[in-house]
Amino acid sequence: MTLFSNPRFRYQVKRIMPFGIIWLVLSWFILFIESMATGHENQRPDTDITVTWSIFLFASLAVFLVGLVIGAVEVLWLGRLFKYKAFWQKILYKMGFYLLFMLVINLITFPIAASIELQSSLFDAQVWHKFSNYIVSATFLSTMVSLAFSIFVSLLYSDISEHLGHNVLLNFFSGKYHQPKEESRVFMFLDMKSSTSFAEQLGHKTYFRFLSDYYNQLSNAIIQNKGEVYQYVGDEIVVTWEKADGLERHNCIRCFYDMKQSLQLQKKSSYFEETYGVVPSFRAAIHTGPVTTGEIGALKKEIFFTGDVLNVTARIQKLCKPLQQEIIISEALAEQLAPKGLQLEPLGDMELEGRKKPVELFAPRLD
Repeated sequence: MTLFSNPRFRYQVKRIMPFGIIWLVLSWFILFIESMATGHENQRPDTDITVTWSIFLFASLAVFLVGLVIGAVEVLWLGRLFKYKAFWQKILYKMGFYLLFMLVINLITFPIAASIELQSSLFDAQVWHKFSNYIVSATFLSTMVSLAFSIFVSLLYSDISEHLGHNVLLNFFSGKYHQPKEESRVFMFLDMKSSTSFAEQLGHKTYFRFLSDYYNQLSNAIIQNKGEVYQYVGDEIVVTWEKADGLERHNCIRCFYDMKQSLQLQKKSSYFEETYGVVPSFRAAIHTGPVTTGEIGALKKEIFFTGDVLNVTARIQKLCKPLQQEIIISEALAEQLAPKGLQLEPLGDMELEGRKKPVELFAPRLD
């Protein structure tokens, strides 16, 4: 598997790319406002760079790359570092860090832009004379204010994306589900075993931290297998795939076994045992079918799926315990999965609550 075909890499790229776009669009907007205010003329040639097409292209590329760097730092490191801080603390600490970072970038890129404008060497005395004027000018101050605004918008986007979910936020922006649409999807309902006794044993505050660690541990497997978290409902996770993604390489089933393996790793099982005195495990049901997808809500908007497939998946999941199975899939899903690398153990026709027709179920095993 190449780097660009790795689902986790593509997921991270999708999270980072909007930062570059945000910075690029904001820089164009600020440049347009300043240009309109000055009548498209450079009124401070001693400190300001005259915008030519070459300068514009260089600045656009530089701003886009800076946005990507900030996005990478935010997604891969700083966002995690301040994950459990209050919103105002996140903004305050990160603003300080990024402003210092941008100060360094600004002091590096200005001489380059000046050398392009003056069509001279980077080490020319004219370039550094202009640079010395720039750092004590109002232009420098206004530039830092503009950068601070761009940083604030980026952090606001990052925090909203973290809370709503990256794909959900992009769908809101794109208007993909502004009008309800029908689509075929795969759903997995994943339920923790013995969650009631765990909650009683740990107490509600410790149990909350336990659930947070549990969800975090399962997230990599979901990303790696192209899944999306639709809902967290107590100790239950609802994961969904677009049909093609869920069927590809048995992603929907492979996701279950990857999550199971991640909890069984010695390091992680020891962590849960030492920290909470218990190691979580789970059961799951997977089903596929048509749903209607759209934005819903009056006081709070969210992307909502509705259809019989969700009810059926929930009812199949309840059969895992009496049938003594960790994972059960429906006949509708089994018929569409490629047989290569997959074994299906028939469990027979089962009556589901609220449905007249029995549903044939299977226990899947990966080779």
